[in-house]
Amino acid sequence: MRLIKKTLVTLIGLAIVLIGVVFIILPGPAILIIPLGLALLATEYPIAKRWLRIFQQRMRATAEWLDQKWRAFRR
Repeated sequence: MRLIKKTLVTLIGLAIVLIGVVFIILPGPAILIIPLGLALLATEYPIAKRWLRIFQQRMRATAEWLDQKWRAFRR
């Protein structure tokens, strides 16, 4: 049963991440899809959890940078 769950999580998670990567090239919500796939994979794989944390840290830093630029622009 454990092997079946891990296999399903892996297949579905990889499919979601690959769809997100395609959406980087094509117009689409890649910034939302990739973390969803990583979050699913992170339930079974520590490396996916690490990549998810890195992604979250970079998104947080980017949001803070954009916020600073927006506030400077509005002055």
